[in-house]
Amino acid sequence: MAPIDPAVASVLDTHHPSNDYSDEDELLHSLDDDPALDSFREQRLQQLHEEFNKAKHFRNQEHGHYTEINNEKALMDIVNTAADLCVVHFVKSDFHRCGIMNRHLEQLAPLHFETRFLRINVENAPFLVTKMKVQVLPCVIAFNKGISVDRIIGFEGLGYTEDTFSTQDLERRLLQSGTLIRPKANGGHEAGSLHRNHNGSGSRTRATKPDEDDDDWD
Repeated sequence: MAPIDPAVASVLDTHHPSNDYSDEDELLHSLDDDPALDSFREQRLQQLHEEFNKAKHFRNQEHGHYTEINNEKALMDIVNTAADLCVVHFVKSDFHRCGIMNRHLEQLAPLHFETRFLRINVENAPFLVTKMKVQVLPCVIAFNKGISVDRIIGFEGLGYTEDTFSTQDLERRLLQSGTLIRPKANGGHEAGSLHRNHNGSGSRTRATKPDEDDDDWD
């Protein structure tokens, strides 16, 4: 994907959170107001027009939402053919940390309309859970054209402290894998205080209560 002009990106990102670019004239007017507008004006206007149409196309393909998929074949179809960039969260509804990850992904989905954000309950995906070796939850796997390019197990590798991470931290990790195009999250909310073990990757005790963290699910 060709890099987007910073001025165009600024105009587009100013119109989130829903990325509902319903008025192209308004976006073009915003670009006209850019004091840095120069000899690249026509190129920028063309790119903005292309991005506007791309956003409408993605919106029609259910991008911009954090969607639960209940059938693993449907999930595989999306990841392998329907969308180039996908973030898939393998969840169990009664796992506290899965709920925390859900909240961050819900914030990122409308900002990054180029990427599909999906979740599936592990109980509905026995084949994928075995194939992808999903053992600890939450488990977030990033895909590029059907190929797994990153895996987040628990909250491992997120945040600047051992116990908390923000939406921006999660966005930064997904940007590193190329699953997101450019940073868009502003401010991110902290996940709150979370219990960790000595290596920061979460406990691996079997879940028996809804608030147990980062567990073997099977």
